[in-house]
Amino acid sequence: MPLRPLRPSTALAAGLVLFTIAASAQQPANVTTADYARAERFLAPSTAPLVSGGAVRPSWLPDDRFWYRNTTATGFEFILVDPARGTRTRAFDQSRIAAALASATGKSYDPNKLPFTSFELAPGGKGILVRVEGKRWSCNAETGRCDAAVDDREAARAQDVAAARRTSSGQPPVVMSPDGRRAAFIRDWNLWVRDVATGTDTQLTTDGAPDYGYATDNAGWIHSDRAILAWSPDSRRIATFRQDQRKVGEMYLVSTTVGHPELKAWKYPLPGDSIVSMIERVVIDVDAKQVVRFQMPPDQHRTTFCDHISCDGEFTDVQWYPDGSHVAFVSVSRDHKDATLRVADASTGAVRDVLSEHVATQYESGIGGWNWRVLPETNEVIWFSERDDWGQLYLYDLASGKLKGKITSGAGNVTEILKVDPKARTIWFAGVGKTAGRDPYFRHLYRVRFDGKGFALLSPENADHSLSLSPSGRYILDAYSTPATPPVSVLRSLDGKVITTLERADVSRLVAAGWKPPMQITVKARDGKTDLYGLMFTPTTLDSTRKYPIVNYIYPGPQTGSVGSRSFSPARGDLQALAELGFVVVAIDGMGTPWRTKSFHDAYYAKMGDNTLPDQVAGMKELAQRYRFIDIDRAGIWGHSGGGYATADAMFRYPDFFKVGISESGNHDNRVYEDDWGERYQGLLARGADGSDNYDAEANQTLAKNLKGKLLLAHGTMDDNVPPNNTLLVVDALIKANKDFDLLLLPNQAHGYGPMSNYMTRRRWDYFVKNLLGAEPPKEYEIGARR
Repeated sequence: MPLRPLRPSTALAAGLVLFTIAASAQQPANVTTADYARAERFLAPSTAPLVSGGAVRPSWLPDDRFWYRNTTATGFEFILVDPARGTRTRAFDQSRIAAALASATGKSYDPNKLPFTSFELAPGGKGILVRVEGKRWSCNAETGRCDAAVDDREAARAQDVAAARRTSSGQPPVVMSPDGRRAAFIRDWNLWVRDVATGTDTQLTTDGAPDYGYATDNAGWIHSDRAILAWSPDSRRIATFRQDQRKVGEMYLVSTTVGHPELKAWKYPLPGDSIVSMIERVVIDVDAKQVVRFQMPPDQHRTTFCDHISCDGEFTDVQWYPDGSHVAFVSVSRDHKDATLRVADASTGAVRDVLSEHVATQYESGIGGWNWRVLPETNEVIWFSERDDWGQLYLYDLASGKLKGKITSGAGNVTEILKVDPKARTIWFAGVGKTAGRDPYFRHLYRVRFDGKGFALLSPENADHSLSLSPSGRYILDAYSTPATPPVSVLRSLDGKVITTLERADVSRLVAAGWKPPMQITVKARDGKTDLYGLMFTPTTLDSTRKYPIVNYIYPGPQTGSVGSRSFSPARGDLQALAELGFVVVAIDGMGTPWRTKSFHDAYYAKMGDNTLPDQVAGMKELAQRYRFIDIDRAGIWGHSGGGYATADAMFRYPDFFKVGISESGNHDNRVYEDDWGERYQGLLARGADGSDNYDAEANQTLAKNLKGKLLLAHGTMDDNVPPNNTLLVVDALIKANKDFDLLLLPNQAHGYGPMSNYMTRRRWDYFVKNLLGAEPPKEYEIGARR
């Protein structure tokens, strides 16, 4: 139901106008450019620079030293920490580096805003290696010189390390060996290695072919020229695979340009396809250039942790024995219901099964990481399971596969194993919900012995703890905060004691600029019993005697929720900015999202169209009863990707509740989204005798005829994650149902909209201001323009 003036032609329409006028009477006739400018000041580009000393994100060095880039009142500083000595110093003289770069490039640089965000230490710590103006430089603060590092071997290695962190670059991305002497990469569908010292390239495989190559990175929704592999600890062998996609179906996108458009085509398997991507596991002896093929059928392109065989850039679910003799890995069934731990002999390729787990829905090995470990030293396995409704660790015999005992117990989940000490028979891990009285989403550091005894909380602060282990495993960097309290970063020993405090974020400038933290809220779920947690954003000039429309920002899961991280953030997208325009904005993690119990996470398994919407509606109604300034009769909703799917779904399933929706890049029909997503959470596609299938009822276009309110659909035309035909299926159904709606296609933009992101944000503000607030927005306000 549109909330803007209409010309009534019937008594019913006249009644609608009376409602509109009554609602608008308490709102401004228009929202001005000044209002938009004020809202813009709550976006990240404006708020982030007002925080000094944010959460430390360490770049570890092999000797346990680390550096980080720290925000200051005037820019940035690079800090080097030596845990053994307990020192925290400037990594280098920034003024001298700025001067040296200026002399080398002919451009001037502010020492507090150097033109790079990362660096490598030169040999012996004498200088740094950086990339500036598209070139590599070797800079020495002592000599005050920066020289082009064309032939510098360490610079070449630094380039390889940097390239390994990218999905595309001028040269093939590489994966460095543990000893730093070799770099593996893909060329012409085969695997190669480069000797870092000499620059010599050696071909390891010769039978790679198009769509049947080695270590290829393609999961449909993600595709790059990065090599997916795992080096053995002694840098002599590589565990990887040959991926067969020769007969896999393709996805197509067409660019928008003058003249002939460019066709982009790549392998993109879909749910129900008879042929999907398969991997043939191998080990490659680098020196002998010998390929050892595992003696087993091809494996599904699946893991226990994410939707790809590479999660967070690594070859997931693969672990080498310390001596490089064997490789442990987990095979996952196409529907994710079965996971089997296997061990392969790296010399012969012989494979034996160790243990298996079957679940009725979908098996996953953790939330923060894949949480199984083989321990050849003690002939044991640490295995993750949610069989008691919580994510716990179990101890198995590596030889027989028999259960030896339960390691963790009670409420709460193990989210990520950080360190295992087989000799001390102790595990350090991150967990949630294991300390009573804390937010169940706050991560904490814990320690427990293999026998389940000695359980201890090592991070006592009531906050969310972001944890990073040093290379030797002797130190833990802990940056803790909450959505309302700024981060404190400390270095801890393994007993949890604070060795030194590195940073305490200063938000005084942020607060002085008018910022306030979001309100942490708790509401009941659809069942009226289960607690749901979220955040609420209100205008900083809130007038409790007024009525404000409520907007729900949604991401329904199942792999994450609407709130996202519980750590501090000066801006969470544009949620506070939108609130400044006269709205109450909420983000609620409904049932079907992770971090809670297994049953909570599986709440709408095989019913993806649920999208947590019953929880969102229940929570919003409860908030409206609690806070009289919320106008529940003017409810809006918006989301991106999975949130775009949920938004259109909300407008169709709850047409009398949600009046305005903005659906961005939604995967509206999971039959046309990559296979792993749908088959993991909806199950394998099954067709009935009448031709219908179990995905049909969850597809938004089947419900489009129910639309009553104002709906804006948006999509990038070159979205290679969620292809735009997802949205066009809904458009087609809306047209056939003779429904009015709005459509915004962003030419040549991918899933995140790139340079058109600000435009999309402005159009989102306009849409809610005009259709939900009942006011007129300023014409063509430009976010990011200098004023």
